[in-house]
Amino acid sequence: MLLGLFHWLNERLFLEMTDRSPLQEAFEKAGQGHVFRYFDELEPEERSRLIDQASEVDLKELENLVLEHIKGQKKAGLGTGNLEPARYIASPKKRGDTAVWAEAEMQGAEALRAGRVAAFTVAGGQGTRLGFDGPKGTFPITPVRGKPLFRVFAEKILATARHYKVAIPWFIMTSEANHIQTIVFFRENGFFGLEENGVHFFKQGRMPAVDFDGKILLETQGAIAMSPDGHGGSLRALVRSGALEIMRKAGIDIISYFQVDNPLLMPLDPAFIGFHLERESEMSSKMVGKTDPGEKVGVFCLRGDQLEVIEYSDLPVNLSQERESSGQLRYLAGSIAIHLISREFAQRAGGDDPSYRLPFHRAEKKVACVDSGGATVNPQSPNGVKFEMFVFDALRFAKNPLVVETLREEEFSPVKNATGVDSAQSCSDDMLRQWVRWLEAAGVDIQTDETGLSGISFEISPLFADSEKAFLEKWKSLALKPPIVEGFYLE
Repeated sequence: MLLGLFHWLNERLFLEMTDRSPLQEAFEKAGQGHVFRYFDELEPEERSRLIDQASEVDLKELENLVLEHIKGQKKAGLGTGNLEPARYIASPKKRGDTAVWAEAEMQGAEALRAGRVAAFTVAGGQGTRLGFDGPKGTFPITPVRGKPLFRVFAEKILATARHYKVAIPWFIMTSEANHIQTIVFFRENGFFGLEENGVHFFKQGRMPAVDFDGKILLETQGAIAMSPDGHGGSLRALVRSGALEIMRKAGIDIISYFQVDNPLLMPLDPAFIGFHLERESEMSSKMVGKTDPGEKVGVFCLRGDQLEVIEYSDLPVNLSQERESSGQLRYLAGSIAIHLISREFAQRAGGDDPSYRLPFHRAEKKVACVDSGGATVNPQSPNGVKFEMFVFDALRFAKNPLVVETLREEEFSPVKNATGVDSAQSCSDDMLRQWVRWLEAAGVDIQTDETGLSGISFEISPLFADSEKAFLEKWKSLALKPPIVEGFYLE
């Protein structure tokens, strides 16, 4: 009798947890009732998962997106009219004022010492395009030790924390696909020397994919075809996860945003932080000069007094090819996904205020799904639309947005492709070129090819030096200078 009662209670609890009526009614009213077409045929675990997924969907938001991007009943985007090249603070290694940069560096250093800055990495991607099975942040990248991307950033953050004698928290946005794997990876590696309670993980939001009629696609009979909501979704993920509240309680008011695929960057650049503070900017961005008109990076532009990033595919060819009298591209400032964001601004841009809401963009994709008969379909051409937000769209809402130049060879070498441009090999080579430049600046003679690449592989850990300035100071202090040979590692 007790066993029967136990089973009855379990069944009642399951029915209460998986009661689909209110949710199904909402989907039916929204014209999306087909999502539950196979519900009665599903196993209990499948029903629970489908309910969890359906509960994530903001049906009103989806309806508006379908009207705008599928049915064209609402204005979509701002177009590319009335554009001018964005202004930016030039690098001191170009034509920038070295005294101004020195002052900014001092102010940024003070903010770091005061514990006002947190690192924030967008790391929801998998290494699929690299032929790698796992989160992209776990991909090995350095030329000698094969350190994974996460370790490179961890050591740079740790080096900065030690230099300024302050704890610097690190917030990492994962995805549904790699959240558990990422946490396990950090635990297995002892958080790479960082304090475990100073590393915070949270998941990116998701959006359902729809067909060209605006109907939600099912990945299987018991699962919605969900996909990440884009790097712009990081702002509302910061809000919804409670990460911004953690920052507020810790006295952090500056978020240093960067993506996981660019290990050359400086996660916590004091000069950049200083400019951000001096100009009272709510969102600041780094740029590099485009190599050619067709380079696949967004471009910082002005529309009136509003700063925007125009995607390379959206910038008209005639504008992308315009040149100054010097021969330099007129639309030069390429976006490289390095930003500083004020915490309070992130709260507004990631919150519910419609006046700050980032727009969604339409992306036509091939989406594996089930058809009306429940059979799996693997399309050969795009059959659906995914919706994603871009973080740089927040610039148009920010007060005093700022663009600061950095050098490509110092801070931009993304790992995106298995071979060729922006590949693991090109990135590893760029790291080696950087270390060669540091050694040459210290007076060490190293043979290189015409691109500055050494014939030997060696590695300098961020824990020894994370910048040329830090390297020169450390190298000078060494009583015995080690020989630079194949496989040399300096930490």
